[in-house]
Amino acid sequence: MPLDFTALAAQITQATQAAFLEMLSQHRAEGIYAFALYSDEGAMTVCPATNTLVHLAQQPADEAAYYKFEPAEWKYEMMGADEQFNAICYQLRAALDELPEDDDAAFEAFREQLYATCVQVLDDLHRARFFQQAAGREVFLMFSVSEDDPDPAATARMISQLNDNAYRDEYLAWLRTWAVE
Repeated sequence: MPLDFTALAAQITQATQAAFLEMLSQHRAEGIYAFALYSDEGAMTVCPATNTLVHLAQQPADEAAYYKFEPAEWKYEMMGADEQFNAICYQLRAALDELPEDDDAAFEAFREQLYATCVQVLDDLHRARFFQQAAGREVFLMFSVSEDDPDPAATARMISQLNDNAYRDEYLAWLRTWAVE
């Protein structure tokens, strides 16, 4: 049976809210400023990541933007709503096992739908002002794929979709330096 992405979106929404609220309850004093969902190239996972201003202040100043905006470097990676995200990952792996082995097109469609679902969940919560209201401040949001070389144009569109604050402008300025480096 194919994965019901509408039901999956509802589960990811609930897990995202639970993870963010859990991080706030445990680490609010550290100045939570960023939250991300991320997956992998094999589309087997969806995980949360949260970062704080305290952790950011401890990173090398010469690479401040990287540490500010790269979820793999954030303080609370893969933390929050563990049981809910583990259940989501289990469903993803089970659904992937159901795909025909040599059907690259089916896998690509699955992966793209998963990624789009994660971005849509974040966008819906952003539009509802969930993160800002819960944190009492602007929160940088993004979706990331571990071990991936993202397309800068697609990344810029996603960042602009999920952020309407100073973080967006700072990220986009940093993104423009990628082609130079």
